Amino acid sequence: MQQNSTFYHTLSNGIRIVHRQTASPVAYIGITIGAGTRDEMPKDNGLAHYIEHTVFKGTQKRSAMQIINRIENIGGDINAYTTKEETTFYAAILSTYFARTLELLADMVFRPAFPEKELRKELDVIREEIESYNDSPSELIYDDFENLIFSGNTLQMPILGTSRTLRYLNRKKALDFMQRTYNTDQIVFFSYSDLPFDKVVRYAEKYLTDAPYHTRDYHRETPAEYTPQTAEFHKHTHQTHVMLGARAYPLGHEKQLALYLLNNILGGSGMNSLLNLSLRERRGLVYTIESNYTPLSDTGYWAVYFAAEEQHTGQCLDLIYKQLGFLREKPLSPTAFRKYLCQLRGQMAITAENPENEALAMAKQMLYYNEAPTWQETYERIACLTPDDLHNVANEVFGEDKISTLLYR
Repeated sequence: MQQNSTFYHTLSNGIRIVHRQTASPVAYIGITIGAGTRDEMPKDNGLAHYIEHTVFKGTQKRSAMQIINRIENIGGDINAYTTKEETTFYAAILSTYFARTLELLADMVFRPAFPEKELRKELDVIREEIESYNDSPSELIYDDFENLIFSGNTLQMPILGTSRTLRYLNRKKALDFMQRTYNTDQIVFFSYSDLPFDKVVRYAEKYLTDAPYHTRDYHRETPAEYTPQTAEFHKHTHQTHVMLGARAYPLGHEKQLALYLLNNILGGSGMNSLLNLSLRERRGLVYTIESNYTPLSDTGYWAVYFAAEEQHTGQCLDLIYKQLGFLREKPLSPTAFRKYLCQLRGQMAITAENPENEALAMAKQMLYYNEAPTWQETYERIACLTPDDLHNVANEVFGEDKISTLLYR
């Protein structure tokens, strides 16, 4: 079977399978569910993340220690994470233990016990996680910025919840949330391994078809029309932390890839991004400056983050607006455009060498697009863009009249 081939299948209960064939004896497998923070009731904020933690505390036939040892004893690694729109449980193991690991993941996701004693202890763990997060302004500011631009929608809620909402979370709410949101038409099983696809399907049929067919019967509320906002919080930090940005294209939008490339040019991971060259390399005003584009199922946003001395904040903002204006003013030259395409191609190839990231990205693509193109296939689509395409997107998204700003002083 050809290495890096991608295969798809749908089980009888609606769970979708995506498998990419590799040559490595290490397998990355997991279950992604299209349920996250935005699917919570405001009074239960933090529930999706709470569930992510507490399914590890026991199932109907395993204790928390048995869950840990089931993977640790074979030298594997098991993990999970929650976002605004998804929850993922996954493991990295030798492919010899593929069936053993899938059986465990299915047990955790579909048959959690939520023992009350363990639930109470885990609430304390999450409270500590919240406090740690609050101590990191460079992370906390992302939550507060999403609160600003998605005000009035559940997308504004923090993934971890708050100390107040955690008090009301319990076993019944966890089970009710899973019943409402862990629908089989919103579940993807992903495999990044050297196993042949027919064997992956057989294992999935054995361990995943017990979950009854259940389609989602509610619709996520789309955020209301966007109005730019400015906010300032007094955090008494040594530096001033700043985020500025605006709403942007959702997942699957025809201009999503153009903004992806444009964001990389503006403030992506390369040291030669426009913002890094302007603020750090030429003037030494910041240690970190970055821009990010976050597409969601029905909306999205882009944002620039930096931290600087208070006396430099105004100059930094002026320089950022100058770079945004440069991208709006005229299209990139053909030479510059080819340079940025070459850079992105190398970055995508290097990123794809991380199998864990590839497996998780593959699962998300399958969840929303019902396919998982390789990085080469995605790049070929990007390479079809033109400087005019990016110029048009810059004028649609980077306009100064659209920008919201948040400051920590």
